[in-house]
Amino acid sequence: MSDDLYNAAILRLKLAGETVHRLPAADGSATRVSPVCGSKIIADVALGPDGRIVAAGLDATKACTLGQASAAVVMARTPGMDAATLTATRTALEDFLGNRTEVAPEGWVMFAPARAHRARHPSILLALDAVLAALAQVGQVAA
Repeated sequence: MSDDLYNAAILRLKLAGETVHRLPAADGSATRVSPVCGSKIIADVALGPDGRIVAAGLDATKACTLGQASAAVVMARTPGMDAATLTATRTALEDFLGNRTEVAPEGWVMFAPARAHRARHPSILLALDAVLAALAQVGQVAA
C-alpha cells in the first residue's frame, strides 16, 4: 500500500482512536466487525431529548489503523448530529471514497489517499456503521 495512505494526519488520528472511549451510561450500544479485515469497533451513544447524539464513545482497540483513525473522527464529529445527518455523512463518505464525488464530508478529507484502495473502504466506514447500529438499537434508524 502507498505510504500516502498512512499519512501523518491518519497516524495522529490513529493514536486518538486506539484508546478505549466507552460511555458508562449509554442509551444504545452496538458492535460491528469488518468482514474484510476483521477489525472490530464497539460504539456507544448517549442521546438528548431531541434524539441528537450528545456523546459517542468508541472502543476501536481491535481495529486497524484506518478504523482507529476513523473512530477518532466519528467521536469528534458526531455530537450534535441526529440519525439522518449521520446517515447522510456515511453516504457522502462512501461516495467520496468510491470516487462518485470529489468532495469529502467535512472532517474526512485526510482519507482521500484511501480512494485508490477499495478494500480499505469498509474499515473507514466501520465506526460510522457501529454508531448507526447503536442508534438503531434505540429506534433512531432502521436496523
